[in-house]
Amino acid sequence: MYAAQYEITLPADYDMGVIRKRVADYGHLLDDRAGLGLKAYLIRERGADGSPVNQYAPFYLWQDVGAMSHFLLGGGGFQGIIRDFGRPAVQHWTGVTTLAGPARDTSPRAASRRLTVLPPDPDPDGTGLGLSRLIERETASLRTLARRPDVHTAALAVDPHHWHLMRFVLWTGAVPADEDTTERYEVLHLSAPPAGSPSG
Repeated sequence: MYAAQYEITLPADYDMGVIRKRVADYGHLLDDRAGLGLKAYLIRERGADGSPVNQYAPFYLWQDVGAMSHFLLGGGGFQGIIRDFGRPAVQHWTGVTTLAGPARDTSPRAASRRLTVLPPDPDPDGTGLGLSRLIERETASLRTLARRPDVHTAALAVDPHHWHLMRFVLWTGAVPADEDTTERYEVLHLSAPPAGSPSG
């Protein structure tokens, strides 16, 4: 699994109804996209749930890198973003695990993302496995979280260029107040082709 996201930050007085209509009109186009695990059409609205910005920030889990490349570079959909907003930077992460939660059959309404900097590996025992052990702990924590009844999908991934760890969770209700997160989003639509369902 490969995770990707781009963030389009909009003016403070931007009418987010424009984005809502865009997703309502076109969000279904990726509902059956081969190679896609899921696409969550996410927004943040300035002043809502603590957001300092208006932002359109779609998040993807791809099962097939070729399908992702076609989407970004081969006229598979990203050209609409470039045409309407310019070309945003696309963040990407190598997948560690993706888990289906108990609410997999319910449409998610919210999402959370946590980005953390991975510390340099002090390697106290000289094995070089400090990073591996940290990822094992984070994976175990994600498995516990993914058993919550309000979790649709939970994913963990790593950016090995900047060494950032990303945890992404889709929720059927609001993001819980106690959830450790750096960003909270509203989900406008979820494209999740049946063949792309997380295996849990």
